[in-house]
Amino acid sequence: MKLLLVEDEEALRLTLVDSLRQGGYVVEVAATFAQAYEKVRLYQYDCVLVDLTLPDGDGLDIVRTLKADGSAAGVLVLTARDGLDDRVRGLDLGADDYLTKPFHLSELNARLRALLRRRQFQGQHHIVFRDLLVWPELAEVYVRGEPLTLTRKEYDLLLYFLANPGRLLTKEAVAEHLCGDQIDAADSFDFIYTHMKNLRKKLQEKGADGYIRTIYGVGYKLATEDAR
Repeated sequence: MKLLLVEDEEALRLTLVDSLRQGGYVVEVAATFAQAYEKVRLYQYDCVLVDLTLPDGDGLDIVRTLKADGSAAGVLVLTARDGLDDRVRGLDLGADDYLTKPFHLSELNARLRALLRRRQFQGQHHIVFRDLLVWPELAEVYVRGEPLTLTRKEYDLLLYFLANPGRLLTKEAVAEHLCGDQIDAADSFDFIYTHMKNLRKKLQEKGADGYIRTIYGVGYKLATEDAR
């Protein structure tokens, strides 16, 4: 899953980035309001973790921008402000959850997992799609009861499709989801084709053939039913 972390405290930012990336998330960072504003206008995220007290602006304005743009990203507010009024304002603006500093990394990860479940999979701890069963918190995938071994990128790719069943996903959207804004420096989308080929092959070997369809010249779609 792709996250944006908006945090101006360098030590905390580095700690959070390290923890979240170890958890398998693609993490982009913004240390200022200006950086965060630019990123939320340019890129799509599964969740934005935003500090309210930034050196050049109020983090609540980032929440306002996300909601005004119709973003589907979840919003988790991280802040040293513990006043009731600030919490109420953030939630009223559309934030999904609120975590007051200092906090334990285990609590942050638990709230983040819960937020993503609510946002993308209707709060379910497991995902059932046709012959697939996925346990996101365990990173386990089964096809017709048989375990499916995937690389991290293949797993992230499958979850992205499962969060968007039947929806056309462009090559650009897939690449950005897997790599974040680092995709801007990529010379081609060849790595996407490689991950897609390997994921399809592994699904096919387990009997889940034709799940991911290519829309030539545009992108890909997770088929909600068998086309045969």
